[in-house]
Amino acid sequence: MGKSVVSSRSSPAALALEFEKPILQLERQIAELVSLQETKNADYSDEINGLRNSLTALLKKTYQNLTAWETVQVARHPSRPQTRDYIDMIVKDFDEVHGDRKFADDKTMVAGMGRIGGHKCMIIGHHKGRDTKEKIACNFGCAHPEGYRKALAKMQFAEKFNLPIVTFIDTPGAYPGIGSEERGVAEAIAVNLREMSRLRTPIVCIVIGEGGSGGALGIGVGDRIAMMQYAWYSVISPEGCSGILWKGAENAAEAAEALKLTSKYLKGLGIIDEIIEEPLGAAHRNPRAAADSLEKYIDKTLRDLKRRPLDKLVEERYEKIRKFGVEALTTT
Repeated sequence: MGKSVVSSRSSPAALALEFEKPILQLERQIAELVSLQETKNADYSDEINGLRNSLTALLKKTYQNLTAWETVQVARHPSRPQTRDYIDMIVKDFDEVHGDRKFADDKTMVAGMGRIGGHKCMIIGHHKGRDTKEKIACNFGCAHPEGYRKALAKMQFAEKFNLPIVTFIDTPGAYPGIGSEERGVAEAIAVNLREMSRLRTPIVCIVIGEGGSGGALGIGVGDRIAMMQYAWYSVISPEGCSGILWKGAENAAEAAEALKLTSKYLKGLGIIDEIIEEPLGAAHRNPRAAADSLEKYIDKTLRDLKRRPLDKLVEERYEKIRKFGVEALTTT
């Protein structure tokens, strides 16, 4: 299910974010000059190089000064790599497994075994879907309780066979529908929090896009928590926060700033351990480079965690969870 983001792109104009429009204009000028150079056999290399230098400078300036709300928009970009894209790019010999053995197979939650770097591991992650049909099948990245039960069953399998666990978090939140509530989505997430805190195997959790509320936490308890540079991670979405405080979504940008949901803030608050840098212009501009950075981080982190005795690993994971929020209290 799903085409790789690398090979299936919509037109840049259709996908450009509002703050990216000056960047898009420069890219068009470069493309037009390159085309003229090829068709008219003329030399525009000086002009092209000048525009490319201007483009690089503009990309750096733009992405070094993103607001929190702009970061949220980047995390939601239609061409941003998703779990299945990263699996295609960095996981070798991936063997997907299905179902929670109780109710159904939630397509939102991808699970399977494979190799990342030199490590055999269990890979679990949210998948939003790429086209309309796939998005509907994946509930736009919002998992049902069976998705979280599926994830836990595969994690317990990984523990049994001494496989480290890698999770890719990318969800607006757990599915809020009646059926989801009737089947116990809150209880499923709560059980995952408890069980992940004591699994006797290394766990690495990475927010690759959106990290919304309990839907993110349901596969987000680990020995190391990382975020892609332009991901977001929060107890509630900016729109949800705006709806509660201002009775509408119009103040989402203001809410995003107040929530401190960007990787830079969360690293400073001690909620995450590492920020994985994205290529210039974010992951949607160069998915392959983003995947390479992600793979290097996972390989290095698993190598470090595997050296630790399991008793010590579980003890440190528990202490890590107990310290959440301590940095926030000391810095406010």
